[in-house]
Amino acid sequence: MKTDSTEELAIDCCLLAGRLMMEAGAETYRVDDTMARMAASQGLDGADSFTTSTGVIFSPGRSRPVKLASVRKRATDLEKIARVNSVSRGLSAGEMDLDAAYEALRKIERGDFMFPFWLQILAAAVASGSFLVMFGGHWSDIPAAFAAGGIGFFIAEKFHERTRVKFFSEFTASALVGLLSLIAVRSALGKDLDVIIIAAVMPLVPGLLITNAVRDLMAGHFMAGTAKGMEAFLTAFAIGAGIALVLSFRGVAS
Repeated sequence: MKTDSTEELAIDCCLLAGRLMMEAGAETYRVDDTMARMAASQGLDGADSFTTSTGVIFSPGRSRPVKLASVRKRATDLEKIARVNSVSRGLSAGEMDLDAAYEALRKIERGDFMFPFWLQILAAAVASGSFLVMFGGHWSDIPAAFAAGGIGFFIAEKFHERTRVKFFSEFTASALVGLLSLIAVRSALGKDLDVIIIAAVMPLVPGLLITNAVRDLMAGHFMAGTAKGMEAFLTAFAIGAGIALVLSFRGVAS
């Protein structure tokens, strides 16, 4: 029979796993399923959870108190999701005891599994150049898209670190992308302004967020799916507004 301290540790372990997955950009139904499997493996009969983009509520069942964990930051970290799932599978299969699972989750919480920032910028720049080719742009426009995409991603990340307002960082980054693309075309360093802009803003587009919103809606998590969908819509609106601002100045100048 489990003691109160063991049950408390099991509850904290489930809640920590759910919070880490939400912070790393996991789908809501995946978070709920992971927490349910971990709770079942520890004999928490009747356990249930309610997950949103800003918090995880976990009920251990019976007369145990409900616990809440706030999700204060959100990013895309698939490596962290995979590691939490690995701990969950180990705990559920009996390959890992509760103390080891909780310590592994705390280690994941403290760890940084993101690629180096310079590599993320390089990846964004290469992706921008690749999208330009995919969209049928001129090969001579690749350097312009490469530079605009990399700089735009850099600005978006740095502004988000300082302001913590995603709308403002995306708006500023997309406006800079539009400005750099316009300068490149005016300086004869690029030919097709529209394709350069579209390719350069692709690293800023919330593709995973849109995918998760649709998957959550299809899984019946309407509140979480709607919240993620609205976040994706606001991000897309910020990108469009930044580009529109630059293009409106171009119209006035011409």
